[in-house]
Amino acid sequence: MHNHSYCDQNNTEKTLKLHPANFAHQHIFTGYGDDYVLINQTRYETSLIVLPEHLIENWPIISVSQLEARHFECLMPYSPEIIILGTGVKHKFPDQSLLNQLMRMGVGIEIMDTKACCRTYNILVEEGRHVAAAILI
Repeated sequence: MHNHSYCDQNNTEKTLKLHPANFAHQHIFTGYGDDYVLINQTRYETSLIVLPEHLIENWPIISVSQLEARHFECLMPYSPEIIILGTGVKHKFPDQSLLNQLMRMGVGIEIMDTKACCRTYNILVEEGRHVAAAILI
């Protein structure tokens, strides 16, 4: 079952529309901007984690400098193959100690700006990969 929340979709900003090929009943990115993402046409303006069959809303992180390994523990029950971290408008690397901790936890992580994260996530989901996108907004 998918968890959804209502978000205001009345947006006059330009949105890059992503047109996925084959995503039956899965959470996918359908657009994004500098301060939001669209998931299945629903707008989100706060940080969140997206998996093909789950949304973890209101992830309490707003910057890369805040990140700690404990912020990724909510993903462990879902056993993603890889976590893609979308760091916002700019590509920013978290502290190396965090990356080392995640590696020790057995978590593979890729870091990129949010727009690249959205595109990469959709491609991996279409390939049938079990991926999570952690998006900083």
